[in-house]
Amino acid sequence: MNQVEPLDPAAEAGPVQQALALVRGEPLTELPVDLYIPPDALEVFLETFEGPLDLLLYLIRRQNLDVLDIPIARITLQYMEYVELMKDIRLELAAEYLVMAAMLAEIKSRMLLPRPAHAEDAEEDPRAELVRRLQEYERYKTAAEDLDTLPRTAREIHPASAPAPDRKVVKLQPEVSLKELLAALAEVLQRAEMFTHHQVRREALSVRERMSEVLSRLSAEHYSEFPQLFSAEEGRLGVVVTFLAVLELIKNSLVELVQQEAFAPIYVRARA
Repeated sequence: MNQVEPLDPAAEAGPVQQALALVRGEPLTELPVDLYIPPDALEVFLETFEGPLDLLLYLIRRQNLDVLDIPIARITLQYMEYVELMKDIRLELAAEYLVMAAMLAEIKSRMLLPRPAHAEDAEEDPRAELVRRLQEYERYKTAAEDLDTLPRTAREIHPASAPAPDRKVVKLQPEVSLKELLAALAEVLQRAEMFTHHQVRREALSVRERMSEVLSRLSAEHYSEFPQLFSAEEGRLGVVVTFLAVLELIKNSLVELVQQEAFAPIYVRARA
């Protein structure tokens, strides 16, 4: 068979305007006599079914019939019409459908046969096996349709990812403000009030001496809690003197205060 090439659009303005195509560079104005078109070159599918059960279920749904009470005569007639149509299109496609048609004909014949009165209750309905297969197929078909509606990766969902940058988090220690110190002092004073008594005696308290006592209790290697510097038994006066001694030590850069975060416990240690 000669190879047929599409007509060049640039040649439409020339003397070969009526040519159907170009064959080896020459215009073709008439169809060749030996032109052969295969019978399967054009196919038209009106309905597509995945099998005989799918076709049978389609006929039942289209007429809103009850699966448990199938009118075998009417369904068999409509089923055979589809089978005949498929046989006209392509015979090999109708082979498995003919098996179902034979089953429908058998069920129809069994239902037409007379049955003894005493065997009506014991004999099973000829449609029972077909109904069971239809129900099972319908469940699987519905489940497949439900799965098909779910989002699919690379179809409706496109996962995206990006490498996270390397970030070093530096946590800055909060500075101990005077407000924090006064709040800690108020807490210590509140505890000191529980040890108040009415015995009056004069105590000689010196800020300088208390500075030496505080330094002797502190170490440069270990932190001590700020409330541990105070002795509640000394009362309000002793707490105030100790607080003033600590302020003087901080002023002279002899001790340092550390706090992990806001409202966290305050720690103190001697400077190296």
